[in-house]
Amino acid sequence: MKILTFEEAKTDLHRVLLAQLDLEKLARMNGDQARQAVSAMIYEIATRSNHPFNASEKDKLQSELLDEVFGLGPLEPLLRDPAISDILVNNRNTIFVERRGKLEMAPVSFRDDRHLLQVIDRIVSAVGRRVDEATPMVDARLADGSRINAIIPPLAIDGPALSIRRFGLGPQTPEALIQNKTISPSMLELLEAAVKSRISILISGGTGAGKTTLLNLLSRFIPEGERLVTIEDAAELQLSHKNLIRLETRTANVEGQGAIKQRQLLINCLRMRPDRIIIGEVRGEEAFDMLQAMNTGHEGSMGTIHANTPRDALMRLEAMVAMSSMNIQEKTIRQQIAAAITLVVQVSRLSDGTRKVISISEITGQEEAVVSMHEVFAFQKKGVGPNGKILGVFQANRVRPRFVEKLFTAGIKLRNDLFEQAMEVN
Repeated sequence: MKILTFEEAKTDLHRVLLAQLDLEKLARMNGDQARQAVSAMIYEIATRSNHPFNASEKDKLQSELLDEVFGLGPLEPLLRDPAISDILVNNRNTIFVERRGKLEMAPVSFRDDRHLLQVIDRIVSAVGRRVDEATPMVDARLADGSRINAIIPPLAIDGPALSIRRFGLGPQTPEALIQNKTISPSMLELLEAAVKSRISILISGGTGAGKTTLLNLLSRFIPEGERLVTIEDAAELQLSHKNLIRLETRTANVEGQGAIKQRQLLINCLRMRPDRIIIGEVRGEEAFDMLQAMNTGHEGSMGTIHANTPRDALMRLEAMVAMSSMNIQEKTIRQQIAAAITLVVQVSRLSDGTRKVISISEITGQEEAVVSMHEVFAFQKKGVGPNGKILGVFQANRVRPRFVEKLFTAGIKLRNDLFEQAMEVN
């Protein structure tokens, strides 16, 4: 008789378990009761099996089969690890995770492509979506707020692929960002004052740089008496305000109908009497309407944009506005940008995996055909330490921003030496 490997034996027992499960009975139980019942079944099936499982193998078998029945199979141990921020399934045998800003290969795999497809189907069906030959791509949000993207053959050549962007366990606190040396106290003090005095802010950065984390943090400084409306492609923001409405886009159905874009939500939200509008990510035609809103009574609004530098962020914004209407002159677009946005905050994920606010720049107006801006704070790299960590300093550029006068009229006073402060990172 052929001696089965542990994985082969587990697959056989999984089939037996599925055949014996009474789904209607399990549905009437609460979560803990159902797990206990299935756990007892697994132990009984393993005991009757011809495979000689030892005690540790039985424990492993029980854990993994419970994950198969109630969770996402091999991904469950990764989902339980709070240090993992991204789970990237390239194919059934190649799975990477991002842990503390660094990518590493995970010691898990799927049995075959069918197993991976089953897990993907379980994820997307739970949120009312589907993935098949007719709709081989899906972008969705899980119940805990995590974002998922799945793509299957024939579009994915090497088999189904899955990406999960984990949702944070909770909003980062200002103290945590300072302790992690993501931002200096002086920079944070300036941003807090800017938010409270209704200065409009654009947060720029690459994928995974920490834009949403910073936007979440800054939103905590918005006074409770204001009415907020958030607009997102996939809801990630964690705002605790009482007077808050969260809006989320909708993709088209199987017939290609029913899609609702950010621009439509933004136009609608203007009829909802918001004091501030917060856009999770500016990525298209809604840029024009965002600038219009900021210029017509919605000061203090905020959003994020994908760009590598503050200047690139303005160029991307300009291109997006041009997409919304071909009749607007470049000079007019730049005037709108200069009038609407005061601060551009650049965040970056550095080579050592850490995330930092590397620049805070003030838009000061328009000179001839260029939007003028100057840097107020910057992170200056000084080298790499023996542990591989980036060394540097958060440095004030000794330039007093023009909007300080607006802070003063709002009753907010900054420290006299705020724009002379430096903070070493080592």
